[in-house]
Amino acid sequence: MEFGVLSIFQNYGDRRDDGDVMRSELEIALAADALGFDSYWATEHHFFGYSMCPDNVQWLAQVGASTKQIKLGTGAIIMPWNDPYRIAAKMALLDQQTGGRALLGFGRGLSRKEYERFGISMDEARERFDRGTRLVVDALNRGYYEDDSGRPRADLRPKPTASFGNRLYSIGVSPESASQAAVLGAKLMVLAQQPWEVFREMALEPYQEKWRSLHDSEPPTPFCGQLVFCHEDGERARELGERYVKEYFMTVAEHYEIGGDHFKDTKGYEFYNNAAEFIQAAGLETMADMYAGVNTFGTPDEIVEKIHAQREILGCESDVLAIVGYGSMSPEEAQHSLQLLGSKVLPRLR
Repeated sequence: MEFGVLSIFQNYGDRRDDGDVMRSELEIALAADALGFDSYWATEHHFFGYSMCPDNVQWLAQVGASTKQIKLGTGAIIMPWNDPYRIAAKMALLDQQTGGRALLGFGRGLSRKEYERFGISMDEARERFDRGTRLVVDALNRGYYEDDSGRPRADLRPKPTASFGNRLYSIGVSPESASQAAVLGAKLMVLAQQPWEVFREMALEPYQEKWRSLHDSEPPTPFCGQLVFCHEDGERARELGERYVKEYFMTVAEHYEIGGDHFKDTKGYEFYNNAAEFIQAAGLETMADMYAGVNTFGTPDEIVEKIHAQREILGCESDVLAIVGYGSMSPEEAQHSLQLLGSKVLPRLR
């Protein structure tokens, strides 16, 4: 199995200096490498303390220069906000800089606030995502960029170290996004936000079915992202873990306006309108309890048991992507949790 670490660069409540947040996330990346985690990932988000990494490829280049073996992934590049050629060229450069350690993850983006500040309509998101991801993947695999705009074919220089065919990932929560990940030939990524039974039915099974219909192979295992908090003291792990997860959930609700009515009028986001109606009916406190139930906190033994239970529900092997710093958690708590994951959880899951 693969076990990765994801940085989300959250300045919870804007309580910390932005530079301090960035330094803490770099320490997480360096520790993940030293502890033997398989991969380290960085988000792309703009404009808000909710998550502050406007260029995750640039960030990963810094991490790559300071690490020796860990693979480095974009978790994710939000394709509708980016120019396809520039993403292909930057990923090729990152791949050369890190000796072939680059992993490419895509996402479509869900925040109306971020789309508005880019001056891009969310109605265009699906089309921009489908077209842009295909252009990037084709460029990286061919070594040159070519589209239908009429401009000349352009070589990628430097070229990537190798094809990205088995280094592609795409976030899929809705059935449509999950199926598109299979079309792209990407490994399915998800961040825990609904019961694993729902994810299996709504996203994983459509992905697996689509993959089998398009590719002469069995679908790859899903990459399951989740908030993780580990502590030796079970009572403290559960108390603090639940607190931090619920704090983070409330920032998600605010940033993405997840109970808002705007999704019903937004092309390509019909799935989220159904979710918004459910959230409105249930209430945020009930949803926070559910969210805490699907994320992962506890002692090392409890976390191992929870990961095995997730796999039982999904009906397949699954890889783990752990978010270890979020909410009001201190940098010291995040580091302690990460150290326990690396020394007490990772060896057992492998």
